[in-house]
Amino acid sequence: MTAPSFGTPPSGYRLPADIRLGRVQLQIADLERSVTWYTRVLGFRVLDRDDSRALLGSEDGVALVELRELEGARPVPRRGRLGLYHFAILLPDRGSLGRFLAHLGRLGAAAGSADHLVSEALYLTDPDGLGIEVYADRDRSAWTVAGGELVMATDPLDVRSLLAAAGDREWNGLPSGTKVGHVHLHVGDLEAAAAFYHQGLGLDAVVRGYPGALFLSAGGYHHHLGLNTWAGSSAVPAIPGDARLLEWTIEMPSAADADAAARSLEAAGHRVERDGHGHRAVDPWGTPVRLVTAA
Repeated sequence: MTAPSFGTPPSGYRLPADIRLGRVQLQIADLERSVTWYTRVLGFRVLDRDDSRALLGSEDGVALVELRELEGARPVPRRGRLGLYHFAILLPDRGSLGRFLAHLGRLGAAAGSADHLVSEALYLTDPDGLGIEVYADRDRSAWTVAGGELVMATDPLDVRSLLAAAGDREWNGLPSGTKVGHVHLHVGDLEAAAAFYHQGLGLDAVVRGYPGALFLSAGGYHHHLGLNTWAGSSAVPAIPGDARLLEWTIEMPSAADADAAARSLEAAGHRVERDGHGHRAVDPWGTPVRLVTAA
């Protein structure tokens, strides 16, 4: 993989270019309700389930989302809480996104939309108010760089063109090759967030000029992590009784890479817990990130 022509690397440790994002773990109020919604609307497949937990994935059996029930968990308020803004499901191609859009139309499901120049995206909220993006990337040859930063925007989506890209195939759920593309968080302060995720964890700062936001990645991707202050100065972190993001996961190429990232976070003054499932650190607003070794 060639070095990206944009972005600012951290001053110390830098995450490997070939990281992947693993599953996101969500706390929800009603497992049956959520499983029904995630399978019917988003097209997830149930890979494993018990009375209080469900593991959801794509056609090829890759686990993407883990739902954990806390009966009576409080839904996300309209303005949002510090913590999850959305997690993003990356489809393998534009045709798949077009078929998903047509599927939403048949269901009568409401969704927001945007053309981000580097990608095209649809936005939904689950029954607990947790944000979800479903998107497809444009080819990297179409991305634009200006002033050392990747150019991203929020422009209207060309819905007709996207529907045309679907062809004559029907949506049949999340296809093989679907991934967790990125996670986007509400934070209380961008400088403190950059100290944790950019200088501590080792992600490159890719876009700094977007109002109220910072986008970070490894390997020249447009972003593996978005951070924003759009929830406002009065927003508070999610607490144990809330519907929320319990943790998100970075899959590292090797155990040595996971250890190195953990040591970098510790050197920056952040606590890292080690257990049989990898390394876990919590950002200043209570959002945990887990570092694991890719299978």
